[in-house]
Amino acid sequence: MSTSVQIDPVMERRYGGVGRCKCSFWFAVAHDILGVFIMMVGVFGGLVIHDLFIYAGAIVIFLSLIWWVFWYTGNIDVPPEELEDDVGMIKKKNRGLSQVVRRVSNRLSSSIRNSFRRNGRSTREGNSRPSNAGADMSLSTIYDNTIACSSKELVRETLSI
Repeated sequence: MSTSVQIDPVMERRYGGVGRCKCSFWFAVAHDILGVFIMMVGVFGGLVIHDLFIYAGAIVIFLSLIWWVFWYTGNIDVPPEELEDDVGMIKKKNRGLSQVVRRVSNRLSSSIRNSFRRNGRSTREGNSRPSNAGADMSLSTIYDNTIACSSKELVRETLSI
């Protein structure tokens, strides 16, 4: 005797109104209202510095785009089957192309990293000694020798690092 088990599909939660990112939405709306208000003060206010208000309002409206982008990207719905982890769960049909792209990316980044190391630009790993260590450098200083001696001359001292 067998019993049948019925599994209901997973239903995604529906968000009404403005979506999941309500805070970003209201920040964007507030910035838009504030920007339009500042701009209208510049246009209809009759002030001497009206252009400052017009530009400031336009900048505030432009900065509200940041909040609109946050709101939009926070409300993008991704199906659960596309949220698979890259580590060991690569789909069979996309395995060839993604593996080739990953190899090319790793080779390119390691060759760029190694070229910086050969040129002596990175001192993180391996030899932590700079490429010009042991070189003699001269340090020239002009002294105002009113206290030490009476003559003013260029004094040259050698500094070894």
